[in-house]
Amino acid sequence: MNAFCKQAVRILIASIWGSFFAIAAPASDLKFSLRSPDDRIEVQIRVSNRITYDVSVNNKLLLKDSSLAIKIGDKTLGENPQLKSSTKNSVDKVLEPAVRQKFARIREHYNELRLDFDLGYAVVFRAYPEGIAYRFETSLGGENVKIFNEESVFRFASDFTVFYPEEESMFSHNERKYLPFPLKQISPAKFATLPAVVDAGGAKIAIAESDVEEYPGLWLRGTGDNALSSIFEHYPLKEQLEKDRDYKVLEAADYIAVTHGTRTFPWRVLGVAEHDQDLVANPLIWLLEKPSQLTDSSWIKPGKVAWDWWNYNNIFGVDFKAGINTQTYKYYVDFAAKNHLDYIILDEGWYKLGNVLEVVPDINMEELTAYAKQKNVGVILWVVWKSLDDQLIPALDQYAKWGVKGIKVDFMQRNDQLLMDYYFKVSRECAKRKMLVDFHGAQRPASLTRTWPNLISTEGVRGMEWSKWSAEADPPHNVTLPFTRMFLGPMDYTPGAMLNAQKDMFAPIMKRPMALGTRCQQLAMYVVYESPLQMLSDSPSNYEREPESLEFLRAVPTTWDETVPLDGRISEYVVVARRNGKDWYVGAMTNWSERDIEIDLAFLPAGTFTLYAYQDGPNADRMASDYQKTTSQVTKSTKLKVHLARGGGYAAWLHM
Repeated sequence: MNAFCKQAVRILIASIWGSFFAIAAPASDLKFSLRSPDDRIEVQIRVSNRITYDVSVNNKLLLKDSSLAIKIGDKTLGENPQLKSSTKNSVDKVLEPAVRQKFARIREHYNELRLDFDLGYAVVFRAYPEGIAYRFETSLGGENVKIFNEESVFRFASDFTVFYPEEESMFSHNERKYLPFPLKQISPAKFATLPAVVDAGGAKIAIAESDVEEYPGLWLRGTGDNALSSIFEHYPLKEQLEKDRDYKVLEAADYIAVTHGTRTFPWRVLGVAEHDQDLVANPLIWLLEKPSQLTDSSWIKPGKVAWDWWNYNNIFGVDFKAGINTQTYKYYVDFAAKNHLDYIILDEGWYKLGNVLEVVPDINMEELTAYAKQKNVGVILWVVWKSLDDQLIPALDQYAKWGVKGIKVDFMQRNDQLLMDYYFKVSRECAKRKMLVDFHGAQRPASLTRTWPNLISTEGVRGMEWSKWSAEADPPHNVTLPFTRMFLGPMDYTPGAMLNAQKDMFAPIMKRPMALGTRCQQLAMYVVYESPLQMLSDSPSNYEREPESLEFLRAVPTTWDETVPLDGRISEYVVVARRNGKDWYVGAMTNWSERDIEIDLAFLPAGTFTLYAYQDGPNADRMASDYQKTTSQVTKSTKLKVHLARGGGYAAWLHM
């Protein structure tokens, strides 16, 4: 038997057992196909002088000749690869999240291909019904190998449109707008945070990452030829603090990470949705995250928060001077207790900046936290990340002694390896003390919430705070976020404005803010936007003047047993139904175009529900606070006709 025949026999036998024998394959083209369990998505992988792949959805080619490599030390893994073996595997099981963001139970169903190469590395591809992912694995040994670069080129089959969150600097809060551009217009000078969502001729492809540890976060840049490629912040060598919060890198290494030689690397993710609204319920990022590092998560309590900073403590009708003082925060506690809110936040001003252990004289923290405990309301403290890091253990010990239930950490503005390590450190140390973490000031912690369930929410989004100084948090942006930023994980947009304005009546006022869009759009955000820790951003005094709106905010939960995306188009409108227990909630939002929608209640179980609906009023196109509340009886055969005003919304609670 000649050599060619012997090789063919080996390959045939290996395919029967699901794995090639460990033989070094030449660098001639080797081809592999991996399909999702529902057979919709196919990844075709080629091993020649490079490792490349194509992606098809329903037999339509969407990505072509995408490539991957990683440079570790003086070797580039993925160049002239010598294949040793391949293994296929399938997984089908049901997972139960410790904190329910979209679902109480999530099916993890994928097919996997593992390619092992000489030089001690492997590339693992997975195909899910929700998309595909790949990552490198290495077995190089050593504690301090240097990663000089990782190449991930996502090359598309045509000049598709991409919703691209372009950044001006890598020192950033990651609070960008997701604006549409042709891929060919994205030059190498235009870099972006995540995710970039590509409209690939109808199907949407969301480029993201998951399970990032001991590594910098992924950024994207254009190539000018239908592709987006990876770039990374380099490893910091010298840093400088400006004021109390801007800790900037002055000098960086020529490598991006220092890490263990034997490890798994972050997943590179392509979420796939044939209909825009399917991105809203896509759990792929969560599925690819490292499993929970907590042995006990029963103490983690999601909930709603009375928040002080956005409304500037504009409390009125009281017999004390409102401000950053004990009386004001006791008032917040009373408001929270009365309306079944779980927490209050003390934002900027409660401590002397630069020292997170020095409480300002007007606040008696022991008295306040004791009062809150008596009322069964938790206290969350805002801190600047660098000040906290300088005093981390004594600060967290003191907060635990006070009975504080969590911290809101802000102003990181970086996603290099040192900051990624910081997110792990803070989440771990807070978990030891049974404290929640809400990271603001960066985006990457959004994809760590399975690993650290006490990491309850994250910002990294152009949220409603922008309305204090600009008109940038507008309805077109608001209806883009569910299909873009929210794909990564929880999104602390901080909704709840009771002062609502159409764009011709809006003014950014730092100390008396209002929000663009209608009252009902604000209410709908509590259903559409995922955040297990959800803010009520306006003043308790304003909520007290709006008892019907407050009734809905009191009822709406922050975690979900089931999510059913009903309709939507990125940057135009969105309609979502979610279930908590036996109750269902529906949220709908539109951009600056008024529209009529039909909401089919076929997702309901059998039986009759009472529908409490909040709908834009007939004058909401002028006075954005105008709404109508109605009550009716509905069943799964009901179809609701709903009119959304410009910048409008619809919110409903269905109770059996």
